[in-house]
Amino acid sequence: MSGGTARTPEAGSTFMDRLTGRVRLGGLLALAAPVLAIVFAGLITAVVLLVTGAPPVETLGVMVDYGVQPRPLTLALNLASGYYLSALAVAIGFRMNLFNIGVDGQYRLAALIAAAVGGAITLPAPLHVAAILLVAVLVGAGWASIAAVLKVRRGVSEVISTIMLNAIATALGSWLLNKDRFAVEVAGSNNIGTQPLGPSAQVPGIPLIPGSPLKVDGLIILAAVMGLLYYVVLNRTRFGFDLRATGRSEPAAVASGVNVKRMVLITMIMSGAVAGLAGMPNLLGESYSYSLNFPPGLGFTGIAIALLGRNNPVGIAFGALLWAFLDTSSNILQIHDISPEIVEIMKGAIVLSVIVAYELVHRYQIAAGQRRVSRELSGGPTVQAEGASA
Repeated sequence: MSGGTARTPEAGSTFMDRLTGRVRLGGLLALAAPVLAIVFAGLITAVVLLVTGAPPVETLGVMVDYGVQPRPLTLALNLASGYYLSALAVAIGFRMNLFNIGVDGQYRLAALIAAAVGGAITLPAPLHVAAILLVAVLVGAGWASIAAVLKVRRGVSEVISTIMLNAIATALGSWLLNKDRFAVEVAGSNNIGTQPLGPSAQVPGIPLIPGSPLKVDGLIILAAVMGLLYYVVLNRTRFGFDLRATGRSEPAAVASGVNVKRMVLITMIMSGAVAGLAGMPNLLGESYSYSLNFPPGLGFTGIAIALLGRNNPVGIAFGALLWAFLDTSSNILQIHDISPEIVEIMKGAIVLSVIVAYELVHRYQIAAGQRRVSRELSGGPTVQAEGASA
């Protein structure tokens, strides 16, 4: 072994490997990174609040006091369900080194078509809900498969194709949500939406938060189940091993017999299928119709949360809850003459802090590993000499 060639596997990793969690931190370093990120984000947010004339400690106290009350807490959990599913869809691609930027278009088109189909059919309650979920999964998977086929057949970057497909999905959704096609007038407003879902297609809520007048969306259970499936498939199956191996090194995966093109196709379809479910908690638990004010932006929120949770299902859950808590707590800021846009700044600061913190901790880990290897190599000849003299 020649000097200067020893290095840890992590030393050769790319920035995106570290950012998306394909390179893991060990021991206390895994805890140090998020703690450092929280401190850094707090400092940035405090500076922004001071510049705008708002006291940082009091502002945070107002948000926390409001956010932990029963009703806002229920709203946060309901938001977190969609956020979590969206982030899981993004994370599936990230683990394969694929960037599915098209989750936003996939979930919106899936929700629109699933709502239209659900409003047009009549089935017993369990079957009605299952049919709507199946349509959403198929539409999301089908829309994502366009980008997958373009990548494996023509080498088109999934980033470019999914961004373009987002725009196409938005335009297609606007065309379909028309009174000549899927839409009807919403009673008592100027809004339009799909035919309202009947009682058999409505998922009952769960009285999870004591004292809250609202119920937690029943499909929070679906989000939990999908998180468990994500962990089992990626960490306890051969397919998951092949997926992670391909994400780390395509040449090594090919050498071990993995069909990379097949893995790309399946992974993108899986990501789109989960993306199709992101709008279901809102559709089946709250709105019961896809209208012009259906929640937008879940796909891009999912990207931030997946990065925040480093593609770990538990980390993503904490990220989804944090994002939902911030969104819900922002409602109280205007009453205290504080701009609610400060929450968006806080979100950006958190994502930036995570990127910086994990990079700093990773570099420390590499430096520590190199020092350890250096000490072992420098002590090698002495040990060998002692053994020879004995």
